[in-house]
Amino acid sequence: MERVLVIGSPGAGKSTLARRIGDALGLPVTHLDREYWRPGWVEPAKAAWAERVNRLAEGNAWVIEGNYTSTLQIRIARATTVIWLDIARWRCMLRVVRRLVLNWGRVRPDMAAGCPERLSLDFLRFVWTFESRNRSRTQRVMERLRPDQQGMILRTPREVAAFEDRLFQPVAA
Repeated sequence: MERVLVIGSPGAGKSTLARRIGDALGLPVTHLDREYWRPGWVEPAKAAWAERVNRLAEGNAWVIEGNYTSTLQIRIARATTVIWLDIARWRCMLRVVRRLVLNWGRVRPDMAAGCPERLSLDFLRFVWTFESRNRSRTQRVMERLRPDQQGMILRTPREVAAFEDRLFQPVAA
């Protein structure tokens, strides 16, 4: 795994898994939320965002986590591994609410400066409907990976933990 893309619903655990993969493999980690947002929750222009993602994906080795479907094909084209965290929406919603409570008013490490945690009913609705709006498209993405790309679908916290355990196991000589 040299260029790893981690996708899934908000609250699925993308940021945590990306950090752990980066630690295990010595790869730099990019959180797209940190790259996308400007202070005060200001969105970048579409063209500027696409150019930024192009530059991020050009690297030889990376872990990039996040969805941003408008630039998904840019990242998939360069990824050697795509990991889809297909976690149940109720679990994602619980994690997002927990994250909101624990980080209220503070900027999370995977978020852009000047973007403190806040309550947004639109975002909660986005999380709740993410699975129904994105599942079939994400399945098609995973089915269309090239033969030289590895695709993984992790559906439960137990599957994620087993994957992480394998990452940190020493390689047999």
